[in-house]
Amino acid sequence: MVELMLHPANLPFTASLGLMLCISVMEGVGTLVGFGISEFLDSLLPDVDASVDLDAPDVDASGFTRFMGWLQVRGVPFLILLVVFLTFFGLLGLGIQSVAGRVTGAYLPSVVASVVALAGTLPLVKVFGRTCGRFLPKDETEVISEKSYIGKVAHITLGRAEVSSPAQAKLKDRFGTTHYLMVEPDVEGQVLEQGDAVLIVEQKGPVFRAILNTCEELEE
Repeated sequence: MVELMLHPANLPFTASLGLMLCISVMEGVGTLVGFGISEFLDSLLPDVDASVDLDAPDVDASGFTRFMGWLQVRGVPFLILLVVFLTFFGLLGLGIQSVAGRVTGAYLPSVVASVVALAGTLPLVKVFGRTCGRFLPKDETEVISEKSYIGKVAHITLGRAEVSSPAQAKLKDRFGTTHYLMVEPDVEGQVLEQGDAVLIVEQKGPVFRAILNTCEELEE
């Protein structure tokens, strides 16, 4: 085993495993002292949105972004992928050279073995990234679109709303955040008084149009 790892033809794979061990130790020590290199590396990389169709003609994506999108690694820290890549590449390369040594009595040239190992490593990293991404916690944003107000119940808090004369209303989104918006009736001649519960039905620029809410269940 030592001869296998120290042979010049296997240097790329031995170095890969050695780098993997160094990164793991550095990350462990960094975590203990409050500095992880994972966050540092992720901050240097461009964001990759796996929901974007990278094959679309109007999508401007770098080669790196397309490559990461192909790996389907959205949400997986880059350091994890790097460690997995180095591990698979090192072990697969040594395995290939071990088989070659037993069958032919000699190791393959390092370039040839590296190409074969790389061809086998990338699909493995892709499968790992896709699988790992399913189990990692997803960031959930509380930023919502104003369009989501439509169909929600609000309460007039200030003023008297008439067509072309909006009043202030208060609405709570699904995160419990309170939003204040300007509301006017959707029905000509209708007046919405302070305290009325109204159902938002349409947005007209900065003003929302609403009708009186007659379904109490919507307020729950």
